[in-house]
Amino acid sequence: MTLDLTGRVAVVTGASRGIGYFIARELAAAGAHVIAVARTVGGLEELDDQIKAAGGQATLVPLDLADMAGIDRLGGAIHERWGKLDILVANAGVLGVISPIGHVEAKTFEKVMTINVTSTWRLIRSVDPLLRLSDAGRAIILSSNAAHSARAFWAPYAASKAAVETMMRSWAHETQSLPLRVNAADPGATRTAMRAQAVPGEDPETLPHPSEIAKRIVPLASPELKETGLIFQAKHNRFVSYRQPE
Repeated sequence: MTLDLTGRVAVVTGASRGIGYFIARELAAAGAHVIAVARTVGGLEELDDQIKAAGGQATLVPLDLADMAGIDRLGGAIHERWGKLDILVANAGVLGVISPIGHVEAKTFEKVMTINVTSTWRLIRSVDPLLRLSDAGRAIILSSNAAHSARAFWAPYAASKAAVETMMRSWAHETQSLPLRVNAADPGATRTAMRAQAVPGEDPETLPHPSEIAKRIVPLASPELKETGLIFQAKHNRFVSYRQPE
């Protein structure tokens, strides 16, 4: 079934490259007006060119997500121009370092938490009222299996994604009686710059391209979606639920 997002407004963070770039393109191709947020102006301009060439619409927002006041202003600007938000894709994130936890520098740990956790909370805080004004608000929070595997040497990134998933679950419980649906998306190992940084010896050709993963994630923005408070595993194209420790 073809996804129709005509007339809907979507925010995508980390939209200048990788999975966020292709999610933005897919949303625009489905008819959404995409508010593309990223630090890299060149990447945003390339995205804009691609979206417009395909007949879509985008608004570019060059923003470092460490700028919390800037995130607040984003919500205000969306309210002033559109009066609502239909789709949030919180995709932006940083890896930090792959290192024994005792060797991680404080500034590195703090940057991971600022970009991956605090800015995600600030973004939710900024747009939650706007998503509630939509007839079918959809929030997609990008996560990672690292949140559950807790692999050796991945502590800062794993902890940040575990925190993000917990915020998502709490938000989903708060809004379960509303038309708003909130889910996490685990893209799995993907051919991105972050993956190359994390696993430098890996052959990227063995991994799915981010455009393929984006096509699997974008249906979570559908007004027809019923699920909330779950994890969507893009690798297996399925939702999975949480359970208490055993």
